[in-house]
Amino acid sequence: MNNHNQSLIIMSGSDHPEEYRISSLVFYSFIFVIGLLVNMTALWVFSCTTKKRTTITIYMMNVALLDLIFIFTLPFRMHYYAKRSWFFGDVSCRVLSTFTVFYPSVALWLLAFISVDRYMAVVQPKHAKELKNTTKALIACTGLWIMTVVTTTPLLFLHSDSDNISNFTTCIKMMDIIYLKEISALNFFRLAFFFLIPLVTMIGCYLAITYSLTHGRKSKLKPKVKERSIKIIVTLIIQVLVCFVPFHICFALLMLENGPVSYNPWGAFTTFLMNLSTCLDVILYYLVSKQFQARVISVMLYRNYLRSVRRKSIRSGSVRSLSNINSEMI
Repeated sequence: MNNHNQSLIIMSGSDHPEEYRISSLVFYSFIFVIGLLVNMTALWVFSCTTKKRTTITIYMMNVALLDLIFIFTLPFRMHYYAKRSWFFGDVSCRVLSTFTVFYPSVALWLLAFISVDRYMAVVQPKHAKELKNTTKALIACTGLWIMTVVTTTPLLFLHSDSDNISNFTTCIKMMDIIYLKEISALNFFRLAFFFLIPLVTMIGCYLAITYSLTHGRKSKLKPKVKERSIKIIVTLIIQVLVCFVPFHICFALLMLENGPVSYNPWGAFTTFLMNLSTCLDVILYYLVSKQFQARVISVMLYRNYLRSVRRKSIRSGSVRSLSNINSEMI
């Protein structure tokens, strides 16, 4: 048996540690439930309840839609980890594995668009009218989706297939990114265009806003708007540093690595962090939209109301039971 087949056997799903399988089930279940609730609420708020749409509203709708598409792929992952066998065919496996690369590419540029939007609001208030030009925002988002689809499509047609040896009863492609070495040149282009450029853009916007505010440039914007813009960009940068930077660093190192293919705990952990972004977007939704804030607050108040009702019912029930006991004793 040649080295290639040996490496494929090493990569088989059964050789992944049991701790990895269990932690994956728990983690993805949490992400699915929380992410689904958060992003469904956000998409409904931004698309149905927001009366005056702006560019940032369009960007947030795209963020929520992207998160939901990714979240809807998680049940396939959970089923695979639970059953240790893939029942959905090779095509679906290729699509899901490709989306692991597709998701962060679109997400990072959307976060960069939001950063530029806040930069325009604070540093370039003369062009504030552009923030209401939703047509340009729609064109930018549409172009981003199309370009990302074009650059990720080659991943669907790779010749080296780690699942071929198992007659496609595994979906290792969805769990590991080693097989992407076949198109390493395209991957390094993707790292530059879909990771480094958005990251530099976000950091540049944050530095420009900070410089503008600290050097006392006057702006017609209210202090609350400026403060919210800073909070949004800081939130974006922290989210990128936590969720996306480790994943892309690991991705680059694995592309450069030579040697036998095996389970990589660092790769698994950074993939978990990347998936966590679908839930952390709730902070961004809360900062951007007053309607989303109102929905969250209303839910919290309703839960507190239910708790108070239950407490009152329990107390009244205990009082009634005591009165019944006293009446029986009399």
